[in-house]
Amino acid sequence: MKRNQNRDLYAELITSLNDGTPHQVCIGLHWTAAVMEVGGEIRCGLASTQTGEHPHGQPNVPQAGKLEMMGGFELATLVKSDLPALVSVGMAAINALLPRDPQAWVDLNAEQVIASHGRNKSVVLVGHFPFVDRLRQEVGQLSVLELNPRPGDLPASSAGEVIPEAEVVALTGNTLLNHTFAGLLSLCKPEALVILLGPSVPLSPVLFDHGVDILSGSVVTDVDPVLAAVREGANFRQVHRAGVRLVTIKH
Repeated sequence: MKRNQNRDLYAELITSLNDGTPHQVCIGLHWTAAVMEVGGEIRCGLASTQTGEHPHGQPNVPQAGKLEMMGGFELATLVKSDLPALVSVGMAAINALLPRDPQAWVDLNAEQVIASHGRNKSVVLVGHFPFVDRLRQEVGQLSVLELNPRPGDLPASSAGEVIPEAEVVALTGNTLLNHTFAGLLSLCKPEALVILLGPSVPLSPVLFDHGVDILSGSVVTDVDPVLAAVREGANFRQVHRAGVRLVTIKH
């Protein structure tokens, strides 16, 4: 598939959104949640909390205490911020405001999708996910790229060596937050199957137009328990149990 690097993915995602009224914004230890009212429905979008380094005394969130006073589109545009925590807020808002097509959702998690498409194939997984050890038994060959490599992982700097050779490339949704997505996608060979996975992933066909073949993400089904878990520092396993459905959509 031809992968167009000259288009503004974030602008296209924002243009595709429904408008909504922010109810709550929660920047938790691991996850950020944005609760919106969209067409009379209360929705919650998630994104991984990005913090980054900042000079001592400089706030991570200059608008803290005022985010819920902003409009839905205004929150979504924070995905273009230079401040990592605000990028997370923007992506969570996008995930709350996206048009939804439940008929396209299939109840498959990312591990199942990668295992199914990676049998007897070379697979590169960008990001160390909890299912890595199981996945090694299911696919032909698995290379894991990680910013903070664990035993058996490759450093992220090896992307240029392994991604161009892979038949299946699975990118963490965090690449949309740290702005490495376009660069990594450009390394994929045209015939490679590209999967974007994780709770931060927007379930939007806009990503298909940018060269992604499969999206494996999440939909919050029980807002209040999920928000409470996020607020109290839950990891994703805990957030999932609180009320999140794992779904996949295909191009």
